[in-house]
Amino acid sequence: MTDIYRYVYNRYLYSYWYTNNFETANFYNLVLDFFSNTFLLLFHIFTLLLDHRPKPSDMIICHLAFVHVIKLFAALFLLSTDVFEALNFLNDFKCKSLFCMIRVTRALSMSTTCLLSTLQAIIISPSTSWLGRFKHKCTKYIFHSFILLWFLSLFLNSNCILYTAAASNVTQRNLLHVSKYCSLSHINSILRGLFFTLTLPRDVFFIGYMLLSSAYMVVLLSGHQRRCQHLHSTSLSSRVSPEGRATQTVLLLVSFFKVMYCVDVIISFSSTLLWSYDPIILDVQKLVSNVYATVSALVLISSDKRIKMCFKSVGKL
Repeated sequence: MTDIYRYVYNRYLYSYWYTNNFETANFYNLVLDFFSNTFLLLFHIFTLLLDHRPKPSDMIICHLAFVHVIKLFAALFLLSTDVFEALNFLNDFKCKSLFCMIRVTRALSMSTTCLLSTLQAIIISPSTSWLGRFKHKCTKYIFHSFILLWFLSLFLNSNCILYTAAASNVTQRNLLHVSKYCSLSHINSILRGLFFTLTLPRDVFFIGYMLLSSAYMVVLLSGHQRRCQHLHSTSLSSRVSPEGRATQTVLLLVSFFKVMYCVDVIISFSSTLLWSYDPIILDVQKLVSNVYATVSALVLISSDKRIKMCFKSVGKL
């Protein structure tokens, strides 16, 4: 009996230590996420309003930061007990709306990253290529693309209303709890297959398109680097053009997103299949689902020369 008690006690300490560490990491990640994406959003709003010649990617980055800020607030309201209770609505309505907003913004984050990758591939394409024909046309349809992406995300993720409910409002025992107040309930296998059929092609399309555009940009960059090394000296060829730096930034964002997406899908699929969420696994998934928003904002801030110049001018005051 002593060995059993010792095992249970050690298991409790192990779970308590890991839970507290992941909760702390999630808290700091959310704080950093809020400040970095809010700054990125405000900077690009002012750039679009005041700059006479903004970059083609400014509007897409502004939209990406806006989506991440909405996702942050939805996750904060859903996961924080105090904030959730402060909202003066029925728990069932709060769970459905917040969970659906997280799903919608997750899909928008993926599609906007894909749009940014596609735009960068068009920008660095040679003028004689097929993609080069769209250089002067693509910026005209960016806002229309946002409307289409919002419509698709809202339509394809509205199904979560059917299986999201407040834990206190549902009498079923086999619930999958995602927070203290909200849970997921079982749905009909036919409906589950229908939802899976609708969402899978969307994810495959965007992830596949990101892979294709990334491979295309890598081929263009490597070919450009070989030509520079052939024509110029090593010291000159080591310099990276602004388009090259922007392409490297987009490639880094796309690669990181794909890794985080795969980890998130594996955790979600295994938890749904087993219909159980270990507290530690749930904390890991929270961190994984939100870390891309933080990393993308920090990478975009650190790679933008205009932001560096603003910081330098403020430092001289």
